[in-house]
Amino acid sequence: MANISSLGIGSGVLTSDLVDQLVKAERAPADNRFTRKTEQSEAMLSAYGKLRSAITELRLPMRQLSSADNLKAFSATSSNEDIGVSVNSAKASRGSYSLDVTSLATAQALASQDVFADRDTISVGEGKLTIAVGDKTANITIDSSNNSLQGLANAINDAGVGVSAGVIDTGNGFQLVLSADETGTANAMSITAADSDNADGADLSRFAFDASMEAGAGTGFRESIVATDAVMSINGIDVTRSTNSFENVIDGLSFDIKDIGTSTVKVSQDVGAVTDRVQSFVDKFNALQSTIDGLAGFNSEAGVGSVLTGDSTVRALQNELRQVLTNVVPGLESASVRSLADVGISTDPDTGKLEFDRSEFETQLKNNPDDVTALFAEQGRTTDGQVEFVRSGLNTEPGRYNINVTVAATQGQLIAGAALASPVDVTDTNDELSLKVNGETTVNLKLTQGTGVSAQALVEDIQAQLNSNAALKASGETVQVSLDSDNKLVFTSGKYGSESNISVDSVEGAGSFGLSVATGSAGKDIAGTIGGQVARGDGQVLFLSSDKGPPSGLQVRILGDQTGSRGSINFVQGLGKKTVDLVNSFVGAEGRLESRSSSLNRELEQIKANQVKLEVRIESYRERLVKQFSTADSLISQLNSTRDFVTQQLEALAPQNFNK
Repeated sequence: MANISSLGIGSGVLTSDLVDQLVKAERAPADNRFTRKTEQSEAMLSAYGKLRSAITELRLPMRQLSSADNLKAFSATSSNEDIGVSVNSAKASRGSYSLDVTSLATAQALASQDVFADRDTISVGEGKLTIAVGDKTANITIDSSNNSLQGLANAINDAGVGVSAGVIDTGNGFQLVLSADETGTANAMSITAADSDNADGADLSRFAFDASMEAGAGTGFRESIVATDAVMSINGIDVTRSTNSFENVIDGLSFDIKDIGTSTVKVSQDVGAVTDRVQSFVDKFNALQSTIDGLAGFNSEAGVGSVLTGDSTVRALQNELRQVLTNVVPGLESASVRSLADVGISTDPDTGKLEFDRSEFETQLKNNPDDVTALFAEQGRTTDGQVEFVRSGLNTEPGRYNINVTVAATQGQLIAGAALASPVDVTDTNDELSLKVNGETTVNLKLTQGTGVSAQALVEDIQAQLNSNAALKASGETVQVSLDSDNKLVFTSGKYGSESNISVDSVEGAGSFGLSVATGSAGKDIAGTIGGQVARGDGQVLFLSSDKGPPSGLQVRILGDQTGSRGSINFVQGLGKKTVDLVNSFVGAEGRLESRSSSLNRELEQIKANQVKLEVRIESYRERLVKQFSTADSLISQLNSTRDFVTQQLEALAPQNFNK
């Protein structure tokens, strides 16, 4: 390629400046087109981003309102600050309760009666200590490696049986102290010792303890703190717990006690909290409307629109939101509350924003709580009082569906192999029993020893042991014990379904109380249909999979043992879920705004690709111009040379030259 700096030498016209001007003229239309498209796409992307943010803000309050629990807000107050109360709105109801706390739960503490001159060197004896706390038992070996007061304390701590041990310097010597990690009588300690002189009160025997033994009568510990349960009277009914927390003793209420005393607890519906949630929805909707006005509005006086004026996505959003929020909710056609207008939420025709009458909403919430709940949240209205709506699925359609039960749910149960003799003697040879509950939880029981124990007293003792068992409490399971008509012990799991069962893993004293190692009969899962579709069962819950037509995903809990028709359920899908689904259809990963933004991003990428192509084409155009200009310039230079030569020759032939 000719050096562009030499252009124009031959002609004086075809210069590099001319090339630059022609290239610029060639580039300008495409550059202007790309700039306009880039600015337009970027402006629309920014606008969609603002719109996405405003729509997303609407999702949170409507998601809250789509939960029935958030429309049944309750608050509870206690007249005594030492008796705290918390409330679960999903289960609570209005009421007033008189409380009288007469005892706090305490953890047992023991102190050795013997005082040792040294914590590390004086022998405590060798052998084995067995410590039992609640349903935990640990065997601790004391030998030459830990034969000291501190060594014994360390061994107890390492056992993980639920006891903390320490050595206290009293100033007159050292004493071993033990404290149960958990409060309550169920976590009281029992310690037995085995050494060369088992019951002589020396060596390890000094550390035996049984609460039934009097201090100084062969016991190596004194009980410095007695284990006690928390006792509270609620409306005259005594309730006992092993801790100072009484959880769900009344549906939806839990109490945390710090001291004995009395209190009046009142539970009332917190309509203000619900109203605030609805106000949040109204505020977010109006903020969205303001955003739409700014991005897609049209100034009729100036005749100027905005970046999204006339945009089909924005129009679709407005139209679909208007339909959801103004139409009567299917299933509520005959209800006292059918639409937002019935609870004080109306639309300003001039601005499109919502106006909220808080007073009217609170009145409707108090007078028609179920209808207001159904207006916003999912609700299943059953005609059978023993049928409860659990949840819906993603594809559940509003409507009424008949329920039919072919197999009722049952509980797992174990019946003793022989009748219980009455009275019975409970001794150290038959007081231990181990159960497996629902195939997962091992429950170790240590019955109260006694002679001439009646059958009913034994049942009550076993039930008390079950109620206070730590493992059973931790698992959330329950077991009921009773006597059948043949005077046999019957253990029944609190759980329903095929995973429910009771087994006896071990029983001390073969055949004690008619029991032996055995597995009971498993429970049955419920079976039946919902809306004519065959449903599956899980305990008492009857549910449909996601491919069962209109009622797909519907779940109901059916109590009682009645089979056949169990009435119907009217599933109402409130505005909350519909609005959340609508928002997700726009801002979700596959949403319409995401699709539109992706399309704009592809356009920007295509513009960049076209700009690269333009650079290649312009460079090729420049090279072509330079080549053409160089060729023309060379030709003109030759022509100029020829012209000069001819001119010289003609001048030489001129007449004046011949006269010389």
